[in-house]
Amino acid sequence: PASDAALRRALLRADELATAAVSKPVAGTVLSVLHAAAEAARDCASDDLDDVVKAAANDGGEALADTPRQLAVLAKAGVVDAGGRGLVVLLDTLAAVITGRAAEPAPVTATVPRDSLTTAREAGSAEYEYEVMYLLDGPADREPDVERLKADLRAVGDCVSVVGDGAGLWTVHVHCNDIGAAVEAGIRAGRPHRITVARFADQIAAQAPRFVRDRAIVALVDGEGAAELFRSEGAVVFEPGDAVTAADLLAVVVGTRARHVTVLPGDPSLREPLDDAVTQAIAAGQDVVVVPTFSPVQALAALAVHSPSRRAGDDVVAMAEAAAATRRGEVAVSEREAITWVGRCRPGDLLGMVDGEVVLIEPAASGVGDLACRLVDRMLASGGELVTVLWGQAAPDGIERVLEDHLRVAHPEVELAAYQGGQRDALLVVGVE
Repeated sequence: PASDAALRRALLRADELATAAVSKPVAGTVLSVLHAAAEAARDCASDDLDDVVKAAANDGGEALADTPRQLAVLAKAGVVDAGGRGLVVLLDTLAAVITGRAAEPAPVTATVPRDSLTTAREAGSAEYEYEVMYLLDGPADREPDVERLKADLRAVGDCVSVVGDGAGLWTVHVHCNDIGAAVEAGIRAGRPHRITVARFADQIAAQAPRFVRDRAIVALVDGEGAAELFRSEGAVVFEPGDAVTAADLLAVVVGTRARHVTVLPGDPSLREPLDDAVTQAIAAGQDVVVVPTFSPVQALAALAVHSPSRRAGDDVVAMAEAAAATRRGEVAVSEREAITWVGRCRPGDLLGMVDGEVVLIEPAASGVGDLACRLVDRMLASGGELVTVLWGQAAPDGIERVLEDHLRVAHPEVELAAYQGGQRDALLVVGVE
């Protein structure tokens, strides 16, 4: 019969077994929700079953709402943990059945596009290529040494899980590269059977969406204005945050559902996660090419010459040539004291940069407009017909008019194209073609 004591024991035992089954328990998952529910049931002052189950459901819901604050990947996606959400549904339903009052569904923190949650694998390090699973019967005369089995599996991989059913049957799971070693660990512990091996790259290919278009351009740019500028030219835009991952970039590439994808990165710091994402997308069957662009103005120059009527390979070459022919500059505020090629800069100084190197340093009192004009003059010293400027969030009002007036006098042969970029890290981004 159901009783408050039985429910308390059940939840506490479930908490104990679930935590023991995972090699590295992580806060912000279903384990956190179960632990909160079990402790709430245990600590409930009432002996009434209704009160105990309501306490478990309520604290489970609160723990679910906390999961994005405990796990960065959830906070970035704007969602709660899926497993924890499922457990709260069960607890709410149990409370509704026992109390006779309908449960109010626990809120989901946010909703996000499905494509943005696409990942190449459920968990674990990307260095392991295979998922190995099997059932394990223990020796006839004793229980298998589960702790040794876990240790052996952790030595060859990650995402280790060894779970028993209480009747002598164990379910074993590990991500690894050495399939034989994972199976041999099971042989030492008992009799493995129903062995299943899956290669992650094959899973990605099997789960990849059917291509619905031939080609797509993906632009990785910062700033609302710049993003809208690229969208208006037909590009799929992703605005990288402070901690962008390969999974984020892979989701964007796969989400285009295009057979051939050309990527225009606007920031050199994205190179490493982008390389990982491209490798995985290619393994899944997409043709992905990254055009070397280190600034949004170079990406704009590449996009300007894009032509769907050309062969994909020829189009990529044309875009790469246009990007390479665009010199990139930037006006930013120094965040710290440093030694540059042109001397020492201090926090708050204005920096003029060309191709990533500091070439001008001025005190903040000198004004952004003056430094911007000098930077453009320097960039035009070796020639140029078009100056493209994206001004950032912190750029002073009227800066485009200052540059326009300066170019009209100093370089009347040069055309100026200025846009609101909205980038956070630079006052101005300048391109010269």
